[in-house]
Amino acid sequence: MKTKQAFNPYLPSWEYIPDGEPYVFGDRVYVYGSHDYYNGYVFCMGDYVCWSAPIDDLGNWRYEGVIYPKISDPLNPEGKMCLYAPDVTVGPDGRYYLYYVLDKVSVVSVAVCDTPAGKYEFYGYVHYADGTRLGEREGDEPQFDPGVLTEGDTTYLYTGFCGRGDKSRHGAMATVLASDMLTIVEDPVFVVPGYEYSKDTMFEHHAFFEAPSIRKIDDTYYFIYSSEVMHELCYATSKEPTKNFVYGGVLVSNCDMHIDTYKPANQPMAYGANNHGSMVQIGDDWYIFYHRQTNGTWYSRQGCAEKLTVMPDGSIPQVEITSCGLNGGPLEGKGEYAAYLACHLFTDKPSPYVGNPGAPKIMQDGRDGDEELGYVGNMTNSATAGFKYFDCKGVKGIRVTCRGYAGGTMELRTAWDGPVLGSVQIPYVNVWESYDIMAEIPDGVHSIYLTYTGGGNTSLKSFEFITE
Repeated sequence: MKTKQAFNPYLPSWEYIPDGEPYVFGDRVYVYGSHDYYNGYVFCMGDYVCWSAPIDDLGNWRYEGVIYPKISDPLNPEGKMCLYAPDVTVGPDGRYYLYYVLDKVSVVSVAVCDTPAGKYEFYGYVHYADGTRLGEREGDEPQFDPGVLTEGDTTYLYTGFCGRGDKSRHGAMATVLASDMLTIVEDPVFVVPGYEYSKDTMFEHHAFFEAPSIRKIDDTYYFIYSSEVMHELCYATSKEPTKNFVYGGVLVSNCDMHIDTYKPANQPMAYGANNHGSMVQIGDDWYIFYHRQTNGTWYSRQGCAEKLTVMPDGSIPQVEITSCGLNGGPLEGKGEYAAYLACHLFTDKPSPYVGNPGAPKIMQDGRDGDEELGYVGNMTNSATAGFKYFDCKGVKGIRVTCRGYAGGTMELRTAWDGPVLGSVQIPYVNVWESYDIMAEIPDGVHSIYLTYTGGGNTSLKSFEFITE
């Protein structure tokens, strides 16, 4: 039974779990991902942890703890290598198998556990029948970002990374494993081309880059991946797990590129970068899990999710990024909402990629691990934070809580390019203080956009609906 509203990001604001692979085991949905740090200086600095939620209460996430320390791999006894994006599958024996790649080697490691979120133990390396590890035989391409699907006694393993300019990498690979979850019974084959080999194919402009993941709906295999532009997750479909994949389209972009329902298709609404995630069916609904960038860098990513619509023909239209993700509908247009829930961040000079030092950003006080509520910082002239969607009834205004050495105005809109409904002066102040923007919002489902104009630099902690 639902006890809380669900938000994006779906985990606490101080948790940074990108590359999410979601699965329903029993009556809970579990998310497995890599583990970034707040203020991290590289990707994936932490041990693997797991979070889960009841399938009927997707706002109520539980921390399952560390499921696999980085030093568990025999190749990494001192923890000098990072654990990159993992995936999990249930083997023929009913146990849970965790597949991953360390950051400086080209082999696929496997760990195993009797429960979805217990302590995983190192199990072995994926290898050919003669014992040679996958990725180390002459002619093998380096292994990266394993995605796995088990059917009966057979496990399909998908891997790969293909950067522009590197003709030695051909595309995403599929390898078939035996029931022991380690031994190769069918050698790797290429299923989706990388950038250097995509010209004049259906994958041109959306070629494979990284983040392979695999799901199955009815009799159709869905190969999910991050494309050459990085910020989007695309999909391809086939009736066979290792060949004949046909490009399907974009599932989600973490800067909302291509969406043209409320803006021009080529206009980014957030600062994106690489993306990684997959689909899961929870009850009757399908969702896409992905991640967003925070702190103005590539290295502090957070998990988000959106509801998908699977059409009768199996196609899946691209979905908008929102603040209400797993909620099953708009958020309540009452009460206070933390600013880190902003799904849109931009200025009058939009960019699809993170890294502009003058851009607003999701950040927090303290260090990684400190349970400090996130906020939107670095709001200079024209910086906008957007939140979608809210079911508004009787809203008389919005109360904003800000701090910072600023001297300007906070403006309220219900569309990114809509009229200013109201505004309030934001003074210089070094503590959080609240200010009321009195402006009636018509009853109905709306977005909230807050734009700072003026000098200096302010931060936005939260906003609250004024309904009395």
